[in-house]
Amino acid sequence: MAEIFTVMKWPLIACLLLPGILVYLGLHIVRREVIFVDLALAQVASLGACVSLLLGHEAADTQTYIWSVGFTLVGAAIFALTRMRNHSRVPQEALIGIIYVVAAATGILLLSRTAEGNEELRRTLIGDVLLVSPKEVLKTFGIYLTIGAVHFIFRKKFMMISFEPERAEAEGMAVRWWDFIFYALFGLVVTSFVQIGGVLLVFSYLIVPAVCANLLVTRIAALLALGWGIATAAGVLGLYAAYRFDLPTGAAIICVLGAMLLLCGLLVMLKPKPKNGN
Repeated sequence: MAEIFTVMKWPLIACLLLPGILVYLGLHIVRREVIFVDLALAQVASLGACVSLLLGHEAADTQTYIWSVGFTLVGAAIFALTRMRNHSRVPQEALIGIIYVVAAATGILLLSRTAEGNEELRRTLIGDVLLVSPKEVLKTFGIYLTIGAVHFIFRKKFMMISFEPERAEAEGMAVRWWDFIFYALFGLVVTSFVQIGGVLLVFSYLIVPAVCANLLVTRIAALLALGWGIATAAGVLGLYAAYRFDLPTGAAIICVLGAMLLLCGLLVMLKPKPKNGN
């Protein structure tokens, strides 16, 4: 027991502290029906990192993080400008998919020109939570606390543009401006976590707990509580499975999240349906 705690101490702390804001943002993303926007923003952030690597910087350098954030802000501006176009012949999800594919392909091309391109591509996709450092965890948690404070202060505006966009427009809110702020903050969260867990784990923590919660409950407080509980349980069980069976940490957590989604779906199927008229 002492050995597993020594090896998994900081990965466990990361899985307990960091996914909380991802679950909250995931509820927004699911309600906005732009499920793959996190993958796209994560890939855009990774493209910024690829440019930095091509310029000779290291993956852990401050310059690489700045490049990632800069590319993320550009992506946030694009998504904010295109989200609220009513009666558009091209849905925003199509644009999100195109941006993801082009950013991924461009990143592969750039990394092919670097000495450690294949290893960096693997790290970007699946990360390595097991090797996370105390500095990375605490720095990322500090960023998340700051972003969480902004969301708390302006919670009514953020909730309205995600859950009641028609009302937001009717009340004269600067929807595109608030959308940009939302996506910019969202991008900072994604950029920070990609460096720890990789693109696939970011997507899983954002979407799977939110979907599970939406299958079972409806109230905001219940959605948050259940989503956080599922994310926490998946992190603990995934880390234990990775240690016990010598598995890749991120992939183990993702598989546990997938199993929990199947369990929630089964619970919904077995739930007695209300009788007509009741």
